[in-house]
Amino acid sequence: MESTKLKRPKHKGSPKLFENPILEKLTHTHISAPLIIFFGTAAALIYYGIFEKGFRTPEILAWFAGGLLFFTFIEYIAHRYLYHIPATTPRRQKISYTMHGVHHDYPKDKSRLAMPPVLSLIVTSVLFIIYRAILGDYVFGFLAGFLVGYAGYLAVHYSVHAFKVPNNFLKILWHHHSIHHYREPDRAFGVSSPFWDHIFRTMPRQTPASARTAVGKSIDDENQGKGHTH
Repeated sequence: MESTKLKRPKHKGSPKLFENPILEKLTHTHISAPLIIFFGTAAALIYYGIFEKGFRTPEILAWFAGGLLFFTFIEYIAHRYLYHIPATTPRRQKISYTMHGVHHDYPKDKSRLAMPPVLSLIVTSVLFIIYRAILGDYVFGFLAGFLVGYAGYLAVHYSVHAFKVPNNFLKILWHHHSIHHYREPDRAFGVSSPFWDHIFRTMPRQTPASARTAVGKSIDDENQGKGHTH
């Protein structure tokens, strides 16, 4: 069973996930909050690595690039195997729906397109502890790249749901994510990049031109009123 409940997404509204008002409030956040946290933390890590730990700029930038690439891999793996975990039990169904299924059902709910600030800080702290234990002081470059990758993913994901398809090379990201939502939820797991979809052969299947749906003003206009399911 897929992590979604509805056959067709709703383009208005925001469902209630928790009865507890505090937990419910924590599921909503403005996109700027995690972006500020992740970009700010990444900048602080780079500064500390260079000026306090004495890393040369090329060296820390190399670790930064490694962390950035590693994030794109984690993004793909998490989206494919965690967010779309088979809901074989009621408990799994609840977890998968809360984590990701609700997004497929309400893709225009902008307040649930980013990680809440409290969770962002917890995740950042846990990642620092883990990566520091493995990499030592190289964590300052690697985690900075990882967090910038995370912030970039959030920015792209928010943009493809909130804004019109751009008339430039970035439109491939809008189209790629649109296919995942409206045509092939078992494909196109990469959001910030289709790179790992190419590597693991989960790029969208080839379909006849007559069967392809033109993308509208935003990816969420694509199948509205056209009888398609996601």
